[in-house]
Amino acid sequence: MKKILITGAAGFLGSHLCDRFIKEGFHVIGMDNLITGDLKNIEHLFPLEHFEFYHHDVSKFVNVPGELNYILHFASPASPIDYLKIPIETLKVGSLGTLNLLGVAKEKKARILVASTSEVYGDPLVHPQNEEYYGNVSPTGPRGVYDEAKRFMESITMAYHRYHDVDTRIVRIFNTYGPRMRLNDGRVVPAFMGQALRGEDLTVFGDGSQTRSFCYIDDQVEGIYRLLMSDYTDPINIGNPHETTILEFAQEIIQLTGTHQKIVYKPLPKDDPLQRQPDITKAKEILGWEPKVGRAEGLKKVFEYFKSLTPEELHDKEHRDFSGIA
Repeated sequence: MKKILITGAAGFLGSHLCDRFIKEGFHVIGMDNLITGDLKNIEHLFPLEHFEFYHHDVSKFVNVPGELNYILHFASPASPIDYLKIPIETLKVGSLGTLNLLGVAKEKKARILVASTSEVYGDPLVHPQNEEYYGNVSPTGPRGVYDEAKRFMESITMAYHRYHDVDTRIVRIFNTYGPRMRLNDGRVVPAFMGQALRGEDLTVFGDGSQTRSFCYIDDQVEGIYRLLMSDYTDPINIGNPHETTILEFAQEIIQLTGTHQKIVYKPLPKDDPLQRQPDITKAKEILGWEPKVGRAEGLKKVFEYFKSLTPEELHDKEHRDFSGIA
C-alpha cells in the first residue's frame, strides 16, 4: 500500500484530497496545525484503518517515520481574510514549511507536489494567464505575504528538483469552490452565499468588472491527482477557464438563492487582481484534464451545503469582518 502525507489536511482542499487518496487505496497521513483548518472536515476519516492525523505545524521540523511515497503540501492560509490576519505564519509556511517538506521528500525519496496559486501572476498584464507569464506582483503590498510565499515555494521546489534531483510537481490553483468552505474566510463564493442566506446586501468591490474563474472542488482534485501521477515537473495551471465578472456572479447568487438583496459597492482593495482566467492548454495536452462540472451545477451543490449549516455557523460574528475579495 502506498503512503502519502497531506499537509493542510483539515482545510477545504486538503480534506477533499484526503478523501480522494483514501478512495484510491492509499494510506493517508494528514497533518495540520488547525490555524485555519477544522477537524470537522476529516472526522469521518478517523475510524479508518488507513488514515492517521498529526496536529503539527510544518514550519517546524517534520518527521514521518517509516516509508513514504508521496507528499502533498497544501498547508497555507488561502484567503485574504486569513493571510492578512496572520501574515508571518503565511510567509513561514510557504518558505520554512516548504523547505522542511522538501527535506523529507529528499530523505524518503518521495514525490512531492506543492500547492502554488494563480496569485503568483498578481494583477496580470497577460490574459488569460499561461504558465510562461512571470506575473505582476507587489512584494511589499498587503497581498505580498501570500503571493511571494508561493513564488518562493515554486523557486525552492525547482531548486531541490534541479540540485538534489527531488521528484517534484507544482500546481497553480485558480479559484476553487465546494462543500467545506468556511463562510468567514473571505473568498467570493462563501462570502456571497453567506450574505444572501443571512438576508444581507451583497458586497461588491470596485465596480464589479474584475473577473474570476471558478473551478468546482471535484474537478480541482482530479487535476491535482493527474498531475501527481504524471511525469511533468514544471508548474501547471489547474482551474476553470470560464470567466465571469464579480458583478455578474453576485447576480447569479441572488438568482440561485431566490433572495432579493441589493448589491452594494465598496472601494477596491489594494492590489486586488482585475482579471483572473487560467490558460489550461498544458493541462489538457499533458494531463488530459479539463473541468467537467459547470458553474450552475456546482453552485447548486454548494448552496445545499451552506443551507445545511446551523444558525450559529451561519451567523458567526467573524463573517462581519469580510466580503468576497479573493
